[in-house]
Amino acid sequence: MALDQSFVGRSYPPTDPYEVGREKIREFAVAVGDENPVYTDPDAAKAFGHLDVIAPPTFVFAITFAAAGLVVEDPALGLDYSRVVHGDQKFAYTRPVRAGDRLTVTSTIESVKSLAGNDVIDIRGEVHTESGEHVVTAWTKLVSRAPEPAAGPIAPAAAAQAPDAAPDVAPAPVTEEV
Repeated sequence: MALDQSFVGRSYPPTDPYEVGREKIREFAVAVGDENPVYTDPDAAKAFGHLDVIAPPTFVFAITFAAAGLVVEDPALGLDYSRVVHGDQKFAYTRPVRAGDRLTVTSTIESVKSLAGNDVIDIRGEVHTESGEHVVTAWTKLVSRAPEPAAGPIAPAAAAQAPDAAPDVAPAPVTEEV
């Protein structure tokens, strides 16, 4: 079923604040294999002009994707999440995410398209601090794969077995003499 085009431009309420912690930043940096000390060492971060450790650029995905859940879970949109794959992700930063930030995300549907039977939805997440400072804009593209075609009746020619094919019957039970 095609997604409802009237949802383009619809914004969802801001999320509750997410508090960014040093340990979460460190865990993320380790998980993605980024050893840059500005992600784990407050002194190194300060030496580079930051107030505290900063998060790797893709850290914010976890926050914005959770916020996009408001869109995904909207029953009126008609998105079948069981068929969704992540298509793309982009970020435009005003400043880095840093430890101590309390961030909210407002999600807006930017576009809804149908391509080759697949529904494609672009969601923009505006990330601000609790006080309203813009930190980053994230764009998430989700693709809802087209449903598998229903299996129809087998055509008579297709139902005929090849001459060398085994008959379509259950094997005879094996008995053993004792």
